[in-house]
Amino acid sequence: MTATAVVEDARPIGRSLTANRLPKWAPAVVAVGSIALGCGIGAAADLASHLQWGLISGALFLLIGYGVSAGIEGRRQAKDRLATSVVWVAFILAVVPLVALTVYTVQQGIKVINANFLTHSMKGILQSGPGGGIYHALIGTLEQVALATAMAAPIGLLTAVYLVEYGRGKLAKAVTFFVDVMTGIPSIVAGLFVLSLWNLALGFGYSGFSGSLALAILMMPVVVRSTEEMLKLVPNELREASYALGVPKWKTILRIVLPTAIGGIATGVMLAVARITGETAPVMMLVFGADYINNNPFDGPQQSLPMYIWTQYSQVNNDFGYARAWGAALVLIAFVMGLNLIARGIARWRSPKGGH
Repeated sequence: MTATAVVEDARPIGRSLTANRLPKWAPAVVAVGSIALGCGIGAAADLASHLQWGLISGALFLLIGYGVSAGIEGRRQAKDRLATSVVWVAFILAVVPLVALTVYTVQQGIKVINANFLTHSMKGILQSGPGGGIYHALIGTLEQVALATAMAAPIGLLTAVYLVEYGRGKLAKAVTFFVDVMTGIPSIVAGLFVLSLWNLALGFGYSGFSGSLALAILMMPVVVRSTEEMLKLVPNELREASYALGVPKWKTILRIVLPTAIGGIATGVMLAVARITGETAPVMMLVFGADYINNNPFDGPQQSLPMYIWTQYSQVNNDFGYARAWGAALVLIAFVMGLNLIARGIARWRSPKGGH
């Protein structure tokens, strides 16, 4: 048998692997059909929850997509499409609740967002009546988060530098272990710790600073972990080149390592700030809350946005309180979203592609 005959005999086999393929629009058609069929089944079964309709549609999309692909393309390609479909369905299941929450919060909160709401407090305002605003809560949140960041960010940064650049032996392992433990500490435990030590043992009263101590405890392990990972990404060649020029280790860390990783470090700090901004339990225990403006976080009770939301929404059958709670929730979401956008902007600005 000649080489030409062998090639000719092999051509049909090669074509058989790619001959039968679904068109690019086939998954979209399957998705539309699955949604229509799932909604029909949900309506016929009198299922009140649209979530159930969506789950049925997702399951049908996986089954129908696999069956159509297996019948036309073969089981091997069908398995590949099934894995891709599972990823898409999981993505949609994760995104839909977030989008629904955001849209509903905007719909409810935008009704009360105005200049008066953002520049007035609740002093002299009945909880069951109209009026009032979140200015005192906004000031309290900004001051408490700023104080917590001022305490947690430097300590977390220095701890991460120690673990990556100097940490060896049992001490480094112990620090790593306790950082991992602190990462999973519930916020209520951090509040109880500060309440027992700062307020009861040392005799300090309710204040925004007390809440900041608990928030700093929650923020610290996040800063340590994120900074540690960013420092590990710095190439060792940069350190070795600096050492070869006779630069001391501390100056290498200060001038080479930290500037190289500053984008990721800033992103980690911003994400940690966003993580503590919505904490409610420590604030309820340590800050106590107030309906007036208190610009001094070191003296007297202070309000915050999470506690303001809880206070307003806890009023039974109070439409005005519900509206104020949704408005404060919208402001809080916008604040956290802004922090994330700032973090992304810093990361992109300090990235190698940005020329820094």
